[in-house]
Amino acid sequence: MEQVLDYFESIDPVLGAFYASLFTWGLTALGASLVFFMRGMNRGLLDGMLGFTGGVMVAASFWSLLAPGIEMSPGEGFVKVIPAATGFALGALFIFGLDKILPHLHINFKESEKEGVKSPWHRTTLLVLAITLHNIPEGLAVGVLFGGVAAGIPEATIGGAVALALGIGIQNCPEGLAVSMPLRREGVSKFKSFWYGQLSAAVEPIAAVVGALAVTFFTPILPYALAFAAGAMIFVVVEEVIPETQRDKYTDIAVLGFIGGFIVMMTLDVGLG
Repeated sequence: MEQVLDYFESIDPVLGAFYASLFTWGLTALGASLVFFMRGMNRGLLDGMLGFTGGVMVAASFWSLLAPGIEMSPGEGFVKVIPAATGFALGALFIFGLDKILPHLHINFKESEKEGVKSPWHRTTLLVLAITLHNIPEGLAVGVLFGGVAAGIPEATIGGAVALALGIGIQNCPEGLAVSMPLRREGVSKFKSFWYGQLSAAVEPIAAVVGALAVTFFTPILPYALAFAAGAMIFVVVEEVIPETQRDKYTDIAVLGFIGGFIVMMTLDVGLG
């Protein structure tokens, strides 16, 4: 791990954000590729994996984004928390707007429950767009943290940025499978199920580079940008991930998955950050 940290310290942080997000995309593809070897997937396993995803995202929102954002904000007392509170609200509103506009369908939902503007798009496309919506704030989070390193902010460390990318990558692996297996169950070919599963994370490198460049050129926005990514992720967890796990009898498994994901991400951030 020390060699990985040394490597990321030696390259341009924007390039580092791109490489890190390629890693998270690659783990999504790895998870999606399991569709070639598995005949099906137990609903309890699916809900547990989605719960794990939610736990990682919530832990990352605090340990990797909100806490450093508050720490680097100027002022004392209520003044110190204003950037984090503002950025958090804007991030949630950003995903709220996308949620209302982008046609999508959550994994465990019926086609009659699709969200966003009305569209004739096929169920497969809507499922992929739902997971793509998850991945936008994840890519932004990685990019913003690497951008903070580029800006020389002491609270933004390479260790913390790598820990965030590693945690998001770990949860992306089951997320890729959570996309590809339902598609396969609906009759989509194995290759197309894999293709759509990995494609859902293609937005992460784009979002990561955008986030890193924005912070690099406009350093004062870093506390706002960190909280923005956190607000976006929390909105996704509460509005999409958790409801997807509460529609069958495996709610306890989903909660235990959530706890496990939170512990993994917290451990990574504290241990590496």
